Amino acid sequence: MDVDPLSARVLAAVAEHGTLDAAARSLHITPSAVSQRLKQLEQQVGRRLLIRSRPVRLTPEGRAVVRFAQRQQLLEHELRADLGLAQDHAGARLTIAVNSDSLATWFLRAVAEVTAEHPVQIELLREDQDGTARLLGEGEAVAAVTSAAQPPAGCSSTALGQLSYRAMAAPAWWERWAGDGAQDGRTPSADVLARAPRIDFDRTDVLQAQWLRGRGVDPAAAPVHHVPSTHELAVAVELGMGWAMLLEDQARELEGRGAAIGLGGPAVVTPLYWQAVRTPSTLLDALTEAVVAAGRRELAAAALS
Repeated sequence: MDVDPLSARVLAAVAEHGTLDAAARSLHITPSAVSQRLKQLEQQVGRRLLIRSRPVRLTPEGRAVVRFAQRQQLLEHELRADLGLAQDHAGARLTIAVNSDSLATWFLRAVAEVTAEHPVQIELLREDQDGTARLLGEGEAVAAVTSAAQPPAGCSSTALGQLSYRAMAAPAWWERWAGDGAQDGRTPSADVLARAPRIDFDRTDVLQAQWLRGRGVDPAAAPVHHVPSTHELAVAVELGMGWAMLLEDQARELEGRGAAIGLGGPAVVTPLYWQAVRTPSTLLDALTEAVVAAGRRELAAAALS
């Protein structure tokens, strides 16, 4: 079976932009040309590759073709380097899935090292640490920071370290809901936790629910706010909107100012891994080297401090 590389790239553009019209604009061709390329590609592979919804959705076979297109772009970058040809000034595009807490703390420093030394365009897809591996496996990213140890097929996995979270609340929250003053390190009763508000990052955030179950509390019982930002979530805790699991650095900073107290119980620890497609690529290798070094250095420092 021969897969036309240009048609595969067209499919990748459609998946990225969500519609045939948007993909056509990005490729500087007509929508009818995009449609024709997709039709030819489906005839070549003998499979349906795209579900024409809004936005479009890839079939499993379509995701495989998109992964092929991503690898091809990296290989073309390698070939130009091997032949001593000038690279596109914009560079190859690397799409990376990363969890919000890594993005807000250590990850960008690693990416900046790579962009300073290589012609590359970086696109970051923010997703929770449990969902980033899905984006990698579905071909939407070539690499991911994830909590999953087992990589998708065709990908490698390298341990980075772990993020540690503690349950924290403002003194005003404790006084309102626990009723007996701010006592650092004392876990509120199950009754308090079942009716007092908490703050989740978004609807996929399970850290608070995990901590509650460890206290014998049904997570569905309490009211929940959603604040989808690592920094603003800590601000919401300080303002007394609810309690939440905060990164260790955030917890210490708020404690130091008397802006929050610990609610006791063990920390919730999330291991992190770097996963990337297995493709010969000095560009992807450079990114992997920078991310693994930064992750291990900064996550280890956070654990020891």
